[in-house]
Formats: sequence, C-alpha cells, structure tokens
Amino acid sequence: MKILEYRRALHQIPELDRDLPETMAYLTGVLSPMKCTLSSPIPGSLCAFFDFCREDAIAFRSDADALPIQENTGLPFASRHPGKMHACGHDGHMAMLLDLAAWLDKQESLNHNVLLVFQPAEETTGGARDLCQSGVFEAHRVRCIFGMHLWPELPAGVVASRKHELMSRSCEVSVTITGRSSHIAKAEEGIDALAAGVAFYRRAAAMEQALPPEIFRLLKFGRMESGTVRNAVSGRTVLLGSLRAFQDEVFLSLRDGLQEIARQVEQETGCTVQVRTNDGYPAVWNPEDLYDQVRAAGVSFSQLEKPVMISEDFSWYQRHLPGMFFFLGTGPSPALHADDFHFDEGVLETGAAFWKTLAAAL
Repeated sequence: MKILEYRRALHQIPELDRDLPETMAYLTGVLSPMKCTLSSPIPGSLCAFFDFCREDAIAFRSDADALPIQENTGLPFASRHPGKMHACGHDGHMAMLLDLAAWLDKQESLNHNVLLVFQPAEETTGGARDLCQSGVFEAHRVRCIFGMHLWPELPAGVVASRKHELMSRSCEVSVTITGRSSHIAKAEEGIDALAAGVAFYRRAAAMEQALPPEIFRLLKFGRMESGTVRNAVSGRTVLLGSLRAFQDEVFLSLRDGLQEIARQVEQETGCTVQVRTNDGYPAVWNPEDLYDQVRAAGVSFSQLEKPVMISEDFSWYQRHLPGMFFFLGTGPSPALHADDFHFDEGVLETGAAFWKTLAAAL
C-alpha cells in the first residue's frame, strides 16, 4: 500500500525543527505530479492547494518535524539519521495527508477547495503560529482547518474528539527562593529557604485545589532542590513544575496567584522569591459550531469523556480560524516520545479514510 510506503520512507529521514530539507524534498516528489499548486510559506513548510473552482477552502494539517532521540525500535526502516527519530507519529500524519492528496488528485468536483499543510517545528517553537502569520490561509480563503494525532491511549483505529476542551494550555514554572545559609546550631543567623519552599509549595497546591472540580486544570511541581548538607540551614531552594489549564482566565488567575504567593512568602520569611513562567502553547479548543457541523455532515467519530493535559501547537490555528482536532488510536504501543515508539500501521488507512470522508462530506 502506498500509505505504508510513504510512512516508512519518511520514518527513515527524520529531521528537526525547521531544518527539513530531505522531508520537504520527499513530499515535493510525491505531490509534484498531482493536480495541485505547491508553495512554502515559511522555511521547512510545504502547502499543496487543490483547486476545485470553489469560493472557499478547507485545510488539513500534518506536522513534519521529528525528535532528537536515538531510535531503538530495530525496525528494518529505522531512522538513518543518528540521534533523530519520528517518535511522535509525525511520519504517520504526513503519510495520511499524502494518501488524502492522492485521493484529491482523482476527484473531479468537491464542495470546496482543499489546502494540505505540512508544518515544521511543532515539537519546538510552534511553526503553526508562523504559518498563520504568513497569509497562506487568507490567500486561499480557508474557512476551517483540521488536524489529527496518533494516540496510544485509544483502541487501534478509533477516531475520537470532543467539544471545547481537548488539549491544555501549558507553561513551565520555575521558582527560585534565596535565603541565607548558616550552621544549623546557629539557625537564628540564617534565613531558611527550605522552609520557605515548603510554604510556597503548600499554598500553591491549596490555590489549585480550591478551584471547582469541573474546571480542568493542573498545577504540579515535579522537582524540588534545597540546601547542601544536613547540618546547615538551606540558603537556596528551587521548585520546577508545570501549569496547565484550558480557559485563559483560569490559566492567568493561577499564574498571577503564584506571584502573589511569592510576595506573601517573601514578607513572612525574609527570603527572596522569584517565579518565572514561559509562554507555552494555547489550549486546543474545538469550537462547538464546527464540531456540530462535522457531526451533522454524517462524519462518525467517538466522543472523549474528558480532555488531556498535554499541549499541541494546532491551538495557534484555532486562534486564527475555526479548527478541529482529532485523536487516532494506535492501541497498545510504546509511549509517544519513547525511543522504541512504533504502532500498528493499519490505523493509517483508517485515519486517511476519515480525512477523505470529511473532505467529501463538508
């Protein structure tokens, strides 16, 4: 099957971030003979426009970058690039879109034009945002965009999604607390950064837990470092964690709350408390009207009970135009980003068939 040929060829040439020359050359080689117009709106990207002489278009997106991981699958088509691997299924995503392209090439008429988007830097700096700023969607009058991710937590071949919250907005949280070390026998001469760190952690946890249970959110710290020896007051504590939420107001309230807790702990302990957060990606939020439109068109997929607390830069598209994201189950398989990640390739046919159904139904 061509779709397996696509996936296995792409799996062997993983590339990172926005530097994807072999990947782009392969995609161009497959798409060039088809009845589509190719463009590269940003470095490391490729767009294929199928013109059916309609007023507007719908778009389908695949990420194209890999991860800096040494592959350990033992597959006959394993990575030929040391220290690089398609460990997150992006090779499968591209293969499904290429299969969709081959189907589009044979169609005489659709209700809309179609734009296929192969995007760099999903794993790093958010290539989706740059594509939104490139003007490519306005140039082709794209009215909505769809994306899909392989998902080991669902049965093989199951396509699933949900209204509203799907994948969280996230940021890293780094807290540095500076006190003054002293011998523990003269503890009164020190300023205890460990005690301040414990106070900060407890208050942060209480703030998050005070939110209603129906609000999906997460504020957790996975690492705490403090002090140097057992018989000295700690002069420095570092807390490293993650903040995740779906509504911007919830996210910003928790982030601002961390700064307020820092001010309180400073006043009460005499330590200096610095809280730093990065930008991260927005939440993947499926709009209700587009969700209902897909359902009304007769496109069948399963309903997820609750969202997941990881992030995806598909969210940038949804901030720019209506967009909907799906998961495609791979069944039992190693975890995403694992050095032995592999999956039942049969699910790619299911995913590609879903794309064709969606393209024909809207």
